[in-house]
Amino acid sequence: MFLVGEALIGKEPEIAHIDLLIGDKNGPVGTAFANGLTQLSAGHTPLLSVIRPNLPPKPSTLIVPKVTVKNMAQAAQIFGPAQTAVAKAVADSVAEGVIPKDQVEDLVLVVSVFIHPDAKDYDAIYRYNYGATKLAIERAMESFPSIETVLHEKERSTHPIMGFRVTRLWNPPYLQVALDIVDLAEVKRVLREIPDSDHILIEVGTPLVKMLGTSVVHEIRAARPGSFVILDLKTLDTGNLEVRLAADATADAVVISGLAPKKTIELAINEARKTSIYSIIDMLNVQNPLGVLQGLDVLPDVVELHRAIDMEASAHVWDQIPAIKALATEGRKLLVAVAGGIRVDTETDALKAGADILVVGRAITRSKDIKDMAERFVAGLKQTEIDQYRIMTDF
Repeated sequence: MFLVGEALIGKEPEIAHIDLLIGDKNGPVGTAFANGLTQLSAGHTPLLSVIRPNLPPKPSTLIVPKVTVKNMAQAAQIFGPAQTAVAKAVADSVAEGVIPKDQVEDLVLVVSVFIHPDAKDYDAIYRYNYGATKLAIERAMESFPSIETVLHEKERSTHPIMGFRVTRLWNPPYLQVALDIVDLAEVKRVLREIPDSDHILIEVGTPLVKMLGTSVVHEIRAARPGSFVILDLKTLDTGNLEVRLAADATADAVVISGLAPKKTIELAINEARKTSIYSIIDMLNVQNPLGVLQGLDVLPDVVELHRAIDMEASAHVWDQIPAIKALATEGRKLLVAVAGGIRVDTETDALKAGADILVVGRAITRSKDIKDMAERFVAGLKQTEIDQYRIMTDF
């Protein structure tokens, strides 16, 4: 047996984070148990858990402090409330049948315990570590999480200690607000007016990036933390270099022109995958978007069907959306964005045609009431917000 469990419970500074291993004495967990107990390191001295002195639980459990213990006050927190909490959680797990009683002499646990250096409340240290250890044991014995849970949750939340969210495009449709403004002060004013929504993406338009360079992404992030930021470079050459510039500027996505040579497009897409950002192919002035995609050895994350500002009297090519989406390979989505004269009164038609992203510029940024107009577009998406800051102790 080799099982792994993890749980986070409580509030800082007494917050408890438990990582643990459960396994056979004669297996790798047993070896780790013996090595941990006999090979000590300064500030991270492992110790046996005990319910009280002279009463260790079964299965035998080794506690390993995660944070360097620097003084006797911190040592007392490990050797007191944390040591007892872990032992009691193990004993109760046996009593409740989570750990089979007939296996307690064959198994051992190695439990890694986090105690914040600023923790003071012994009662909270005990309760949080007891709850986290008990939950981690239960999860280990059930092999939690299942791969289905991992794939379902991986884009839906973020680590609370990060302090910001990383948005991924897992739940279309989205509204992409294109900032084709060349005045940074005006950009910031628009950003203040745009409502906060998981379904709003921010595009640094080509005129803006030409005026201020890729570093404008940092300005956008400072004005609107946690945003999904798209850098519209419309790359035509040196695909890998320009995508690297976008990634280095912390953009979440980069726009490549569909008019670029096949090799340039593929280099750009591959570089985007290396740097974990989204690649968007802008089909502005491309006569046969589907043909371009069919000729590629690697597909982008997003295809943008873009009608130019100067050509807004012409028809959209939304009829190609189903055929474009059909090119998606197993395990990778192929989203379709539509741009060029999208208005509130055409939003429903675009969504019915299969659009995943509505790219809207002047209809929002030049509106007399930016907030109201953006909210009207968001309402038309008919999407609910996701609490990406939740700390999930249960599923």
